[in-house]
Amino acid sequence: MDTPLPPADEIYFPEGGLRAWSVVFGVIILIGTSHSSFGFVNAWVFQEYYARTLLKDQSQGTIAWIGSTQYALVYLPCLVSGRLLDIGYLRAPLLVASVSLVFCLFMTAQCTQYWQFMLSQGVTLGIVSGFVFGPALPIVTHYFYKRRAIVYGIVALGASTGGTVLAIAVRKLLPRVGFPWTMRITALIFIATTGTANITLRRRLPPKNVKGGLFNLPAFRSMPYTLYTASMCVGLLGIYTVLTYIDTMAVGLGINPEMSFYLVAIANAASAVGRFVPCLAANRLGAVNLLIIFTFIAAVMTIAWPFAKTFGNLLAISIVYGASTGAYMSLMALPVAKPSMGGQGDIGRRTGMVFTVCSIGALCGPPISGLIEARTGGYIAVGYYAGSVTILACILMFACKIVATGRVAGSF
Repeated sequence: MDTPLPPADEIYFPEGGLRAWSVVFGVIILIGTSHSSFGFVNAWVFQEYYARTLLKDQSQGTIAWIGSTQYALVYLPCLVSGRLLDIGYLRAPLLVASVSLVFCLFMTAQCTQYWQFMLSQGVTLGIVSGFVFGPALPIVTHYFYKRRAIVYGIVALGASTGGTVLAIAVRKLLPRVGFPWTMRITALIFIATTGTANITLRRRLPPKNVKGGLFNLPAFRSMPYTLYTASMCVGLLGIYTVLTYIDTMAVGLGINPEMSFYLVAIANAASAVGRFVPCLAANRLGAVNLLIIFTFIAAVMTIAWPFAKTFGNLLAISIVYGASTGAYMSLMALPVAKPSMGGQGDIGRRTGMVFTVCSIGALCGPPISGLIEARTGGYIAVGYYAGSVTILACILMFACKIVATGRVAGSF
């Protein structure tokens, strides 16, 4: 069972105040725009657009590698940035990463060939986004303990808003100003958002140089931590599939592209409910319990998605899928801070290790789905694959709960 709140003379958490809420505000706008899995890549309207215009000579699976590479690499630098946060470094790494992120967007505007998009938008943008995002969630734990789950939910709302607004803005700008200027305008938006975050984000707790180096392998001796990390990695093999291909599938069904892209925006808007409401109940019902429930719902929606044949059907799936995956994204970092997973300690490094392992699933998931679609000529087998691995993630989460608590019932 988890231990109670530490005594005030050991670790004091403000649980509010101007400084604490200014940090929350900075994290909201940072995650809402620049973090690939929450903000900018949730606006992944580029899959259908590239397939129809700039990269029409490439297959769906090949194009998907751009997005999945960005998905994956955004998690990899979290190991470094999380460790830097633990030992006392925040402002300089965040500033360098923010400037690099804006530079990458300007460079992506100049791309015309597949390898250029992969290098700039896939690899480089993914890596620098990870350095921007890495300290965001751990820094919240410097200011909140009892209200941590609620604050995570508030932060996740910003991610949902960022994904929704960016999806609509990018798709509306593309036909009006063209791809290069769309990316330049996005870069200007990022200057404002990352600039604000650099001003507001401040660490509070003293540096904690826990032994173990950059990647603390002994942490995986904890079976709950290992099972939980594995469940997150496996889940990401399937959790992004619908978001990546729903727009393209809708166009293939004959739905107007001007309408089909709204499915991505609607999924992100619906995720606002999934990102916020479960966090309100996480302290009482348990973050892992809620993750199991909502991940299973996402799996069901993923399996059902290929059988939708009308815009109305796809709209309904987008809403439920968006809400359930929103819960997955907002809750995934929360259990890492539990005492049974290692406690406050080097939370930046341990969160980074989870995200690093998750990068494997994020990298391979959408391209595998693209290969399955190319081989079978449809999305039914894709839905079965992605849904099945997502159900496997639920099983691993349940095993984590049993090992950590020794029982089936109870909040965890």
